[in-house]
Amino acid sequence: MSRKLQTSSSTSRGEVPKSAPMFNPTRLKLARKRRGLTKIEFARQMGVALRSFEAYELGEYPPKKNATAKIASVSGFPPKFFLGDDLDEPMSDTASFRSMARMKSSQREMALSQGAIAMHLNRWLEDRFDLPPVDVPNLRDQRSPESASEALRHHWGIGELPISNMIHLLEAKGVRIFSLAIDAREVDAFSMWKESTPFIFLNNNKSSEHSRFDAAHELGHLVLHRHGGPRGRDAEHEANAFASAFLMPRASVLAHAPRFPTLTTLVKLKSIWRTSVAALCFRLHAVGMLSEWQYRMLCIQISKNGFRTTEPNEAARETSQVLPKIFAALHKEGMTRPRVARDLSIPQSELECLMFGLTITSIDGGRKGTPARSNLTLVNKTD
Repeated sequence: MSRKLQTSSSTSRGEVPKSAPMFNPTRLKLARKRRGLTKIEFARQMGVALRSFEAYELGEYPPKKNATAKIASVSGFPPKFFLGDDLDEPMSDTASFRSMARMKSSQREMALSQGAIAMHLNRWLEDRFDLPPVDVPNLRDQRSPESASEALRHHWGIGELPISNMIHLLEAKGVRIFSLAIDAREVDAFSMWKESTPFIFLNNNKSSEHSRFDAAHELGHLVLHRHGGPRGRDAEHEANAFASAFLMPRASVLAHAPRFPTLTTLVKLKSIWRTSVAALCFRLHAVGMLSEWQYRMLCIQISKNGFRTTEPNEAARETSQVLPKIFAALHKEGMTRPRVARDLSIPQSELECLMFGLTITSIDGGRKGTPARSNLTLVNKTD
């Protein structure tokens, strides 16, 4: 990577040296929310009075050196993290969460603060690589989620074909995909636009089929709700309908569906579209291949067999093709993951959390993993 060379110090030219970086209270607030702690809990773990901690977070006065060390210890973020500029943090009204009603405010704040760190990483990557350009159109004016899914498939030139890998497709269209590292099923996925860049965060503690549906659901939010529209349950219903139609196009489903579907046939059929048994059952009902009675009976069987929580014949886990290529290129330059984390002034654990489940091989510690094969081209801007 290129480095700017300094031929002389500022003091040798008679200039006033730059002042030391100041403690940034907004980063303290972000780190606290990332750990899911209240002000009282954070102050207690630091061993300081609540009023003192509030003063730090409000920027009334900076913490002294020993207090900064305690902040770093409690938060897990290095002291240097708190000396950086403000980070962009997504607002709750600009991010689409799947399970807002079941989510605690602390869980939502943990997810949004992770989104801020992801944008911090994304900017770092965009400064060094030409990532795939964004090709995610606004389909808000389509008459229905079904027609929007058809329009997007036409726009992307994939017709009625089953989608073999949702993460690869989204990355190729410029969507930035990151893991959502929160140990709570209530926070399963969320999406957002940051200016002209779309982001999707996926909780990988789910089956591959459910994760694919989550990705398609969030894609629905990105194309349908970027510039406003329904909120709450109505928006979730639209995103669900979009995901169902996008993953299982009507013509494709009608061509493969048996005349009298059974649970056994559904388990076999789902491999075509790599969706869950429950999602396929819902789609068959939506396209008129199941009567109301058939649909209810199959739903009962799905529940009795535990297929709501455990997916039969689970498909292989989908992984990123962009992230392994990026980190393989960085590794060739001697830029390991620990070094990237230090460059970003974040714990390496935060970097790993953003890629959890999206990369399989390790490319650090003297071992070079094999990146996923891809038609994408990443241009290192520092070459």
